Amino acid sequence: MTTTKKKQSGIYITRREEAPWYRNWAVRLIAIALALVLCGLLTTLLVGENPIQVYASMITGAFGTARKTWITLQETAMLLCVALALAPAFRMRFWNLGGEGQILAGGLVSALCMILLGGKMPNALLIILTAVASILAGAVWGVIPAVCKAKWNTNETLFTLMMNYVATQLVAFFVIIFESPRGSGKIGIINQKTQAGWLPQIGSNRYLLNILIVVLVAVLMHIYLNYSKHGYELTVVGESQSTARYVGIKVGKTIIRTMFLSGALCGLAGLLLVAGTNHTITTTIAGGRGFTAVLVAWLAKFSPAGMILSSLLLVFMEQGAGEISTTFALNQSFGDILTGIILFFIIGSEFFITYRVHFRGGRKEKEND
Repeated sequence: MTTTKKKQSGIYITRREEAPWYRNWAVRLIAIALALVLCGLLTTLLVGENPIQVYASMITGAFGTARKTWITLQETAMLLCVALALAPAFRMRFWNLGGEGQILAGGLVSALCMILLGGKMPNALLIILTAVASILAGAVWGVIPAVCKAKWNTNETLFTLMMNYVATQLVAFFVIIFESPRGSGKIGIINQKTQAGWLPQIGSNRYLLNILIVVLVAVLMHIYLNYSKHGYELTVVGESQSTARYVGIKVGKTIIRTMFLSGALCGLAGLLLVAGTNHTITTTIAGGRGFTAVLVAWLAKFSPAGMILSSLLLVFMEQGAGEISTTFALNQSFGDILTGIILFFIIGSEFFITYRVHFRGGRKEKEND
């Protein structure tokens, strides 16, 4: 029999118990404060600017005027709408990365309804028809990979990503068909004279209706996820499909129903972008929101209330980065570097929210053979 000594690790990690929400947000705020300190040092060392002035310009870029404030709120609402769409699927552990394609599907149908039916029916009826068709188009685009997942257990990540490319090419195809003027490679403002199919404005603000609709969606999504039978079922499916089947939940049906809802809300986002604000369709109208919304939903732990804050934070940093480049005549990349550092700290703080790091001395334990 031999005796050996084994040195224990000086660091080990354990999972934390569920903490109050205010403690989690306190950790995130500390991470943001540390990120701002680091960004301030880099700003001083690399470009020689006063970091306080740089941060002030970020606030000015997002909220400096009434117009900038409304744009920030509109962008926040659109990003939030997509994040709310992805949340049910993610909570079910269905990794829907097809938000871009589902937005494009809804937006394309909105544009087609406005082009083909504008002036041929009462405007109120056209708006209702456009809204229903756009939401259904996004829902169908979401259901296709869901059916394949439920029936044949296909990889939803790859499937939904590929659906993005298909939607992009469909939009490109119809843009060439309806391009105006000919040879421009784009569709101009649709029904600019008649405004047929345009969503109505509330007062003189073109963004307010979009914002109110998304706020309503956020409230309904909170109720759906936390207080409805369907919300409970998708949570159980996400935790364990075997357990879900054992308690009588039809997993395939739940997957299809959840992705129908997810795609429908992305279709709604496409409707709001095309019929509500831009009044045209391009292959880039989704603006990467389908992917940015993944980060928004994840940071908020799929909580609608948390997603409001995380959406506002990301939009604020994006708007602020643009203002930094303009005000200080810096390369756009510098603002993106600052944004990346802040996001890195925020994402890193999630580790300390979820886990606890323990330190101990390098004690040696005896082992007998």
